[in-house]
Order: sequence, then C-alpha cells, then structure tokens
Amino acid sequence: MKKDEPPLDFPDTLEGFEYAFNEKGQLRHIKTGEPFVFNYREDLHRWNQKRYEALGEIITKYVYELLEKDCNLKKISIPVDATESEPKSFIFMSEDALTNPQKLMVLIHGSGVVRAGQWARRLIINEDLDSGTQIPFIKRAMDEGYGVIVLNPNENYIEVEKPKIHVQSSSDSSDEPAEKRERKDKVSKETKKRRDFYEKYRNPQREKEMMQLYIRENGSPEEHAIYVWDHFIAQSAAENVFFVAHSYGGLAFVELMIQREADVKSKVTAVALTDSVHNVWHQEAGKTIREWMRENCCNWVSSSEPLDTSVESMLPDCPRVSAVNPHGHSQVKQKIIKEKCHETWTFSTC
Repeated sequence: MKKDEPPLDFPDTLEGFEYAFNEKGQLRHIKTGEPFVFNYREDLHRWNQKRYEALGEIITKYVYELLEKDCNLKKISIPVDATESEPKSFIFMSEDALTNPQKLMVLIHGSGVVRAGQWARRLIINEDLDSGTQIPFIKRAMDEGYGVIVLNPNENYIEVEKPKIHVQSSSDSSDEPAEKRERKDKVSKETKKRRDFYEKYRNPQREKEMMQLYIRENGSPEEHAIYVWDHFIAQSAAENVFFVAHSYGGLAFVELMIQREADVKSKVTAVALTDSVHNVWHQEAGKTIREWMRENCCNWVSSSEPLDTSVESMLPDCPRVSAVNPHGHSQVKQKIIKEKCHETWTFSTC
C-alpha cells in the first residue's frame, strides 16, 4: 500500500523554508548552511517535487524584487490598455528604456517555469543568483549606458479554480416511488465512498481543478515578443537595439523577425543567442532573414570545445560557437559587436 502523503501545504516565504541567499548569492539552509536538498522525504517523489515547485515560486517573486530594488527596473503591466478585470502580465524596464537615444538591450529567457529575470531556476537553487538570473547582464548593460527591457514570455495566462458543476439527479425529476429513489441514492453514496477511498491511494491529495485564462495578445512566447516589440521596443528612441535570447527565446526572436522583418532590420544591430532552439526551415524564415542572421546573429551553444570555437551547423543561419571554456567551466559569453561604434561588449557568467 502506498505510503500516506503529507499535506501539500508549504511555506510561502524563504524563511518559512528555512533557506536564505548568502553574500555570494547561494541558497543555503539557515541553520545548517547546507545547499538545498530535493529528497527531503524518502520515497515521496511527488511530494518532494511539489515542495521544489513551491520554493521555485517564492524564488520567482524574490527575483522580481531584485529586478526592482537592486536593478532599479520598473514593472510595466501589459496589455497596456487592459481593463481592471482581464488577465494581465508584465515586463520590466529601466527608466531610460524608451528614451535612451543610443542603445537598448532586450533580454528574452527560454521556455518552462522561468519568468522575467531568470535564465534557469535550477541554477538559481543549486548554484547561485549570478549563474541563474539575468541580473549580471542587466547591471553590466546599465553600467555601459544601455536602456534595458526584460521580457516575460512564459507568463501567458492566469489560473483560476474551475467552477463546480452541480448535476441534478435524474431521480429527482422522475415519477419513481420515494422508496426506490432512496435506495438509488444510498447505492450512489456508497459507490462514491468506495471510489473516494481508493482514490486516496491512487492520488493521495487531489489538487483543485484549475482553468487557464489567457492574457490578450500575450498567449504564447511568440505573441509576447511581438506585443512588446510593437508597444515598447519599436517606440523606443534607441538608434541601436541589441537582443540576448536564450533557448526558446531565440525561436521567439526569429518569429518576431518573420512578422516584423523590415522594422527589426531597421532597429536591431546585433543578436546574441545562447543554445537557441530556433529552426529557420520549420519556421519558414525567408532568404533575406537568413542572410541578415548570418551577418548580425551569433549562437553560443553547449560544447566541449574551447570557448568561441566555431561549431558546425546543418542550418544556413547564424554562426554557432562554443560556450564552454578550455577548463571545462560552463560559461555563457555574449559578444555584441556594434559596427557603427566599433566596440565589443563581452558578457561572462560562470
């Protein structure tokens, strides 16, 4: 028989979990100083996973706070014309994001549970904030005089509990004798009782049934990228716009190019991709887009080769180079070459 599962009732603060980030940005147990332990309870993988997810949600909010307090970014609600009652999302921008006349940096994370300001939740929990968040990129950009916009492409909907549908018993409206209806109701109750009993062991804690309410014009990462382009990036004063896009963020950028090719070419100077999953064939990117990508994009990919070593690609799009240095340390390095200024800006996060 399956072991009874403890309640899926977790703290809603880091302190409640007895964890905190130390001065190095590492998540450590307040009392023991140890890193996060996933297998908190043996033989209860589902419970441990739910605990991990609950901690992840707290960390998402924590990173949002860092974006506002440490990076001085503003949280901007979208859609910009949303009514009070409709679902909303948000992005983050620096004060000068739309007014900086020279340069603007746009950051797009990948798919999954990550939200604005994050590259990888796993790295935040198991390594440190510098490895798993976009904060080093944001601070470096602002120090170099860039305006910054941080996209939030995975915040596509809100979840609400499904309304319960009360089904009227057919016996209530029949002409059956009262005694027969009572027998039927009794059998129905006993059946439900047995079903609930066995359900306890099949699914120890039945979670609430939820429904998704999608955010207007932001129902997917691709839609989100186009919306932010139309309402913010395209309206910015910056002469040179630079993108850093990770994983699915690269696919979202290519889709943006397909939908807004002329506009993107007129404003975007260079694009740094990291392990991008875009595919110019599947996305049906035209010849002119592929040619532009070869000249203006570079994709740093996971590789055992020395950092910046050329990596062969089967697709006729942008160059691919290694994102691992000769000593084997995982390293993401974005070089954005601004042709007009003849500058090179290099990011490194270890």
